[in-house]
Amino acid sequence: MEITFKGQVALVTGAASGMGFTTAKSFAQAGAMVALADINKTAVEEAAKKLSDEGYKVLPIICNVSKEEQVKAMVEKTVVTFGRLDAAYNNAGVNSLMTDTADLSSEEYNRVLDIDLRGIWLCMKYELQQMRKQGNGAIVNCSSLGGLVGNAGRAAYHAAKHGVLGLTKSAAIEYAPKGIRINAICPGVIDTPMVEQMVKSGDFSREAGASLAPIGRLGTEQEIADVVIWLCSSMSTFVIGQSIAVDGGYTIV
Repeated sequence: MEITFKGQVALVTGAASGMGFTTAKSFAQAGAMVALADINKTAVEEAAKKLSDEGYKVLPIICNVSKEEQVKAMVEKTVVTFGRLDAAYNNAGVNSLMTDTADLSSEEYNRVLDIDLRGIWLCMKYELQQMRKQGNGAIVNCSSLGGLVGNAGRAAYHAAKHGVLGLTKSAAIEYAPKGIRINAICPGVIDTPMVEQMVKSGDFSREAGASLAPIGRLGTEQEIADVVIWLCSSMSTFVIGQSIAVDGGYTIV
């Protein structure tokens, strides 16, 4: 059965690159009109142009997900432009600096939690207001394998990603009776620009990342996009409040 979003509208945050861009493109290829949101104005406009040049109907939006007024405007612009909101992938996030928990600064802790947890909540808040009016919709929140396990030196990041799962489950209980499905995805070590930055900083090596999972390699952006698309589609209508690990087996070892 082919997954289709023809006539539907999708919103993706962190959409200028990596998993966000690949997922936005996958939505578009499945027939959706897609709003691409990102804090990087130049990058998101270039990303949207790539898709527009391929014939897809897209909308670039500049948005810092930690700023409530910008998130509210993001959802409003999507609805004004396309008329509704059927699916959302809340993907925008940052990594935390590698540091001992006792040495973690309040500024760094707040930065990571503001984007990775509060940002997810703000996006859900305004997406849900629209979907509640419609009586339907699907949301996928991006957590991480860091939402399922701990890791020395990344306390702020793992705290935020664990929080995303609690937020997802609680909201899913509230909105399932209203026709809105909410789930979370927990990517493992994926070959993305964020991982590339970690490699350049010396915090991480591709070989080490590949060795962490039984599959023996890094994941691809498309492998994440495929699960997000499935979770938002009519093929997963009985899947609610789940935290799906897409990690090559990392969390089963």
